[in-house]
Amino acid sequence: MLRGLFLLSLLLLAACRPSEPAAPPRATGAAEIPVSTSRVTVPISASLSDLEAMLNAEVPEVLQRIDQQEQACIPAQHVNLCLKHVRPCKGEECRNVPCKLGTKSAKISPSISCRIVGEIRRGRIHLSGEGERIHLRMPVSAEISANDVGHILSETATAKAEARANIRLDMTPQWRPIAKVDIDYSWTEKPGIELLGQRVTFASRADPHLKKIIADLERSLPAKLERLQPRARLEDVWKAGFTTLELNARNPEVWMRVTPRRLDFGGYQIVNGRLLLKAELEAGAETFVGSRPEAPRPTPLPNSGRVAAAHGFLITAPVIADYAVLEPVLWKALNKLAKKPIEVPGIGPVNASFGPPTIYAIEGGQIALGLTIKAARPNGSMATDGKVWLTGTPYNEPNSPIVKVRNLKIAGESDRIAGNLVFLIAQSEAVTTALSEALAQNFSNDIAKLKVKIDKALTEKKVGDFVLDVQMQPMRFGVVQALPQGAYLPVEVSGTGSVHWYPHVSR
Repeated sequence: MLRGLFLLSLLLLAACRPSEPAAPPRATGAAEIPVSTSRVTVPISASLSDLEAMLNAEVPEVLQRIDQQEQACIPAQHVNLCLKHVRPCKGEECRNVPCKLGTKSAKISPSISCRIVGEIRRGRIHLSGEGERIHLRMPVSAEISANDVGHILSETATAKAEARANIRLDMTPQWRPIAKVDIDYSWTEKPGIELLGQRVTFASRADPHLKKIIADLERSLPAKLERLQPRARLEDVWKAGFTTLELNARNPEVWMRVTPRRLDFGGYQIVNGRLLLKAELEAGAETFVGSRPEAPRPTPLPNSGRVAAAHGFLITAPVIADYAVLEPVLWKALNKLAKKPIEVPGIGPVNASFGPPTIYAIEGGQIALGLTIKAARPNGSMATDGKVWLTGTPYNEPNSPIVKVRNLKIAGESDRIAGNLVFLIAQSEAVTTALSEALAQNFSNDIAKLKVKIDKALTEKKVGDFVLDVQMQPMRFGVVQALPQGAYLPVEVSGTGSVHWYPHVSR
């Protein structure tokens, strides 16, 4: 009797055609894609041979000329005379016996004056290096004469030396190079001549000039280096960074807007005969879906910072599944299900057919699913039709590209379910299982296509006279979101990136 009353109530309700529930309000807004912070290296190199050629062209070959009068070219000669020692002694033993009668330092010849003239010349400057240091070698030769020795003699001496310098380059906050130089030199053949039976050397006269020459090199190196790696090139790198890059041309259009924040100095390094200025550009990377955003306005080059622990290149790119693409997939699954009667609890087998479904996003990170259903028992009784709305929440496991929908339930008042065959069909295990399976999306193929597009967009990407090159690491996936334009899965694209300067390159 109770079963009969229940079926009778269903028939009456079906005949009354209760009003359909209102469709859930659609969500508004757009994808909230976070602004990522990326760092790319900016290597600016110069040939060490170019710096070497510049030094050889600009450092005079005659380093110093010497012309000075020496009053004591040969110093006065003195001897000690002892007529009587404090005790008797003979020969060499008297050296250690104090003198009782005699003189100390008796002058036996006067000082002899002369005029010292000559010049110090350099050979070819050679540069090499490894790691952070430049090694400089400069052969030096000297030809020095002692003229008018005692107004009688003139003699000439030649000498050789090698100047060496270990140079460590640095940078001021204003992007001006500075050099810290550890200087050394040694005479391989000291300047000296024999005059009147005595050896006279001139290293003490040449040393001050040689030290001054090497100190001048220390001061002039930064200016020469700045000509090879001008600040203007760094300013060009900075300005070129303010740009918008296309990541995906269509379905949907995806753009990345880059806004530089800082440029950090990471030191100098010698690599394969080239002097490499290492810098890192830090920039905000924003991803946009739809029309191309306006490029950011460049700002002046800021003072340099120091490179800290780098986190490399990072952007967040969208993979979006349009709901309109899901609707025919879902309809196909429902039509397949409708080929056999659907088991409805409390009623038994029911024949059902489904109209085109409707899918869109609603507030709260959920989707709404509208189903048009016609149903009747196999004998034709309880015939009814209507529309039912279900809601569910898209989700994915951590770092998974597979998106599913859970918590599928009837939207609106729950008391409608008890007396509406359309609602009972929508809540049946067969229908909810078919819906869940059809709504599950594996984004792997879309992500693989996106990776190819991003790789193409960011590998050897021409930006003015600069080329951006990014080496990507395996992608990571964020938490899926139900957005008005589709199910949005944020994809983190990370790796290492560099910007190289190639003037006048066309692609």
